[in-house]
Amino acid sequence: MGESLTKVRRHDREITDKAWIIALLDRAGFGVLATCKDGQPFTVARNFAYDPERHAIYFHGARKGRTFENAESGGKANLNVSEMGDWILAERAMNFGVMYKGVVVFGRLSIVDDPDEAKRGLQLLMDKHFPELKPDVDYEATTDIDLKVTAVLRMDIDSWSGKEKKS
Repeated sequence: MGESLTKVRRHDREITDKAWIIALLDRAGFGVLATCKDGQPFTVARNFAYDPERHAIYFHGARKGRTFENAESGGKANLNVSEMGDWILAERAMNFGVMYKGVVVFGRLSIVDDPDEAKRGLQLLMDKHFPELKPDVDYEATTDIDLKVTAVLRMDIDSWSGKEKKS
């Protein structure tokens, strides 16, 4: 995978700054995860957490269903994260638009089998979405029993790109 997938047609909107991309991933509540099996694309809105140490994105969910089945094969995946801004008015209908910021991530999705890594992935999700809460203080931390019913998925990032339309 590589540059051709993340090439932005409108260079005036392209964002290559890694800090900008990470900041958008960190503040986004969810993204749309795309996988494919037997030639059939499948998209689903998922919460996620970016791990800068592994340069990977963690998700969680049931140990059954399409996302889990697609992750079992370690196949290619895509995550789209965006923020919508104000509507842009114009004289002509074809020139109306919207301001936005977006990140597209390409990689491979797999199931995390290592219990320590799975717990860490779940903790990254908790820290992102509930930063004010502390494990074993405000809630019971993830146990090995929890991991028997909850799947942790990791998307190893191959490439990403950012894009912003300001006006």
